[in-house]
Amino acid sequence: MTKLSVNINKIATLRNSRGGDLPNVVQFAKDVQRFGAEGVTIHPRPDERHIRYQDAYDLKPEVYTEYNIEGNPIPKFIDMVLAIKPTQVTLVPDSVDAITSNAGWDTIKHKGFLVEVIKEFQANGIRTSIFVDPDLNQMEGAKATGTDRIELYTEAFAHQYSLGNHDAIKPYTACAELCNTLGLGINAGHDLSLDNLKFFKENIPGLLEVSIGHALISESLYLGVENVIQMYLQRLK
Repeated sequence: MTKLSVNINKIATLRNSRGGDLPNVVQFAKDVQRFGAEGVTIHPRPDERHIRYQDAYDLKPEVYTEYNIEGNPIPKFIDMVLAIKPTQVTLVPDSVDAITSNAGWDTIKHKGFLVEVIKEFQANGIRTSIFVDPDLNQMEGAKATGTDRIELYTEAFAHQYSLGNHDAIKPYTACAELCNTLGLGINAGHDLSLDNLKFFKENIPGLLEVSIGHALISESLYLGVENVIQMYLQRLK
């Protein structure tokens, strides 16, 4: 079964907008796991505008499912991940001023850099994943870096699906099939939601994990977080 990892960045955004510690991100992480989520994802950025680096340390003893830390592997990020040793690190090439992740790695152009970083994380027992666009050449490039998994960047699929274009899944299916042949694990994330997740999952062979934050938190405002967690789990069965 595909695992659901809940990205809690938006909870930190809400906390930071008011100051103080409400809502509490550690408590929220504990709650989503209690409600059935099989992982917790965070994406600390250099300006700490949502998840702070201290949050990453505070969450470590409380995440008993899978702990996934996403981010651009700048020195500060690498040091933090090596100190915390989460279950998984997902490498994302986002720029400092990006509102949200908006592109995958060029795994061919940046092969040397990725190989070096991935080796260091793996030597410390941390599973690695690379955020990539749905391009077959990038899957081949990812394999050459030695990464354990890739994370398919699903914004294009989600946007086209909302317009009624179900063929938008085709490049993702092709990439998944190639990854299965190459022995690469498959994760996915970005704009997946209750509306499109079931269709996506049914068309991605070998999908191991999805990381969902913005949509899940938004839907929870209307439906309640415990209920929404269960609804996501149903779609992944």
